[in-house]
Amino acid sequence: MARAKTLQEGEAIPDVTLLGPGEKPVRLKDLLGDKVLVVYFYPRDDSPGCTVQSCSFRDQYEDFAAAGAEVVGISSDSVASHEGFATKYRLPFKLLSDPDGQARAAFGIRSTLGLIPGRVTFIVDRSGIVRHAFDSQIRVGEHVRKALEVVRSLGAAKAPAAR
Repeated sequence: MARAKTLQEGEAIPDVTLLGPGEKPVRLKDLLGDKVLVVYFYPRDDSPGCTVQSCSFRDQYEDFAAAGAEVVGISSDSVASHEGFATKYRLPFKLLSDPDGQARAAFGIRSTLGLIPGRVTFIVDRSGIVRHAFDSQIRVGEHVRKALEVVRSLGAAKAPAAR
């Protein structure tokens, strides 16, 4: 299932199912349709860089929502770990568990130095096509800045409600 390289712009996201809140399965493709999807893979709950990154997504979450996007974080941590992390830092978006690395492999995300799970953010349009991928283990703030920039450039703003 491992890809030779990280999923690139113009490619469709793989059909993967992960564990969500309450250990319920969440099929990533089922989150498509109404909103642009910001999918960020991160190494570990409660680590310094991952906390900064997740809290940055939290702090900009209303901007993402206003631009018509939903944010989803993915790591190999357990659902229980995600629930504690989300509660501790008041994260308003889903954290999905990829305990066997199936999603990470399907997206082609490599480890840093062969040890640390990679940190990659994907912007996925409503039809499931990657419109941008940003890969950086150390520039955690750039993931959020670039993601919001791309979401806005896609014209993802919500259409006015019908009367």
